[in-house]
Amino acid sequence: MPAHARKKEEQQDQALVAPLREFLGCATPAAWIDWALDNPALLLIDHANCEKKAASTALNLIFRYTDFPELLHKLSRLAREELRHFEQVLKIMQQRGISYETIGAARYASGLRAGVRSSEPGRLVDTLVVGAIIEARSCERFAALAPHLDAELAAFYRSLLKSESRHFRDYLKLAEQASDAAEVARRVEVLLALEAPLIQGEDQEFRFHSGIPAEVIAVSA
Repeated sequence: MPAHARKKEEQQDQALVAPLREFLGCATPAAWIDWALDNPALLLIDHANCEKKAASTALNLIFRYTDFPELLHKLSRLAREELRHFEQVLKIMQQRGISYETIGAARYASGLRAGVRSSEPGRLVDTLVVGAIIEARSCERFAALAPHLDAELAAFYRSLLKSESRHFRDYLKLAEQASDAAEVARRVEVLLALEAPLIQGEDQEFRFHSGIPAEVIAVSA
């Protein structure tokens, strides 16, 4: 790709990811990117898992909150997109000779959901905010990885950045409709305080949403 075209792509990526990074408050550590590049098969396997889980989360909300028309509309569309992304990741894996294996989940999503309130309407608001955080972090990681990947995978991740950045906004908008902007802002602050150590802390195993390799932290300590 010519240098000017590559620069234009990078500028477009930055325009999309800048509000996500501002929202999240912390960037993916360079050590995680190195870890991802050293584990390309595992990256794709867990990415497929993430897309499948995102569709499942949206469907669960549709079944649970049947009296919220805007949620039904937005999340049914989101679930279809996530399943299509899941299929696209599986296709890339097949082309690269990577088998879709069962692997354990990261602590990331469960760590975030530990902060979700148990009673309504707080439960719905927090679940939607968690959805927004997960979508935002996924997009931030697509953008962080893209410059280091082969052309096919980089183009795919850039395409996901465009579509899934919309999912982040949809979740936040639904949360505000279920409550109000001030309450959502307070819950975003609370839940992002849980997210930061999950991203910046140590992990023993690599996953799409894992933190920093434990050995890196041990060396720097």
